[in-house]
Amino acid sequence: MTTLEEATQQSPGRVSEQVSQSVFDDSRLRVFLLLDLYDGAQQQFLETYEQLRNHVASVPGHVSEQLCQSIENPSQWLITSEWESAPPFLAWVNSEEHVQMVKPLHRCVRDTRSLRFHVLRETGGPFAESATSGLQAPPRVGDGVIRHALTFTVKPGSEQTVARLLAGYSAPEPRVDDTTRLCRTSLFMHGNQVVRAIEVRGDLLAALRHVARQPEVRAVEEAINPYLEQERDLGDPESARVFFTRAALPAVHHVTTSGPVPADARRHALYYPARKGCGMRLARLLARHDEAMAGDAFSPVRNSTIFQRDDIVVRLIDVQGAIDADPVLSLGLQDPRQVTELTSLLDVDALGVDEADRARSGNGDITHLLGLADMDLITDRRSPDA
Repeated sequence: MTTLEEATQQSPGRVSEQVSQSVFDDSRLRVFLLLDLYDGAQQQFLETYEQLRNHVASVPGHVSEQLCQSIENPSQWLITSEWESAPPFLAWVNSEEHVQMVKPLHRCVRDTRSLRFHVLRETGGPFAESATSGLQAPPRVGDGVIRHALTFTVKPGSEQTVARLLAGYSAPEPRVDDTTRLCRTSLFMHGNQVVRAIEVRGDLLAALRHVARQPEVRAVEEAINPYLEQERDLGDPESARVFFTRAALPAVHHVTTSGPVPADARRHALYYPARKGCGMRLARLLARHDEAMAGDAFSPVRNSTIFQRDDIVVRLIDVQGAIDADPVLSLGLQDPRQVTELTSLLDVDALGVDEADRARSGNGDITHLLGLADMDLITDRRSPDA
């Protein structure tokens, strides 16, 4: 069976038509952080950066970093960094430590934009002697869609009220500008955990800002504020920034089967709370299974996106037919015997697995486990021409 690592180490002439995104190529990562500083904030920015850069250099997986200033507009700055691979960077940038560390920088910065790229080819540089050292092997074929999610928790006992509020809002205008469009928004809940997944063509940041400005969206966000476990004030830019930074649930892997997703496929989100420190391992395990099965034309799972932050893993799938018709594939496995490996990484108490469920899973009955992971669909809206 082809593993994720084997599938991504093909010769450059063999390009997978199924896989459009993955952070698990184990190739070097180049990160670009574009910053637009407030007028007169350059010196304060430099002093703050000097205090932080030695700490960043000690983060596991960090290779190098450069601070650059625009030759055309001195208010524009660029921080480039190189990492051994994407997972250690994501683990750090999504950590609470990072959220707290960059707070002083935001007093100087009007706007930021982060771009992340795997290194595909290299001419010169410290790795030039080995032409393939740490390089992504084949280029991946995308479908032009950016996938992202947000997750947050609400106060226990408020779940039905929050679900009703989130289901009742009017969908925002899908057209953001000439190049950006909202394609689909899917919202799910599992207990008091809320997950909102969005698909965008064009500029993700522009789409998120567009949605946040819509009056109908602002009204719903204000209405659910009293029920959030993490307080926020959307009128305070710093409070809103910290909330949405903590809520970000990045897509770490996406795969489709060959051919278009059937119109009758139903969207599901599966919730996989990981044991402490096991979130990335769990996401990699699911990605390996999904990629290995991507070429199976008979698989009911036609589309899979894995989102992961810390110990929260969510797998968004489009399924043709009933999700429990093939619970093994729907759960993200290739064989019922692999459920042991899966549950070894799961926080089964957070998922609600009891001793009877564990006995059922051990005997190969994973239908109930699938039912526990399957999130409640609150709303799924697709733009007409998506």
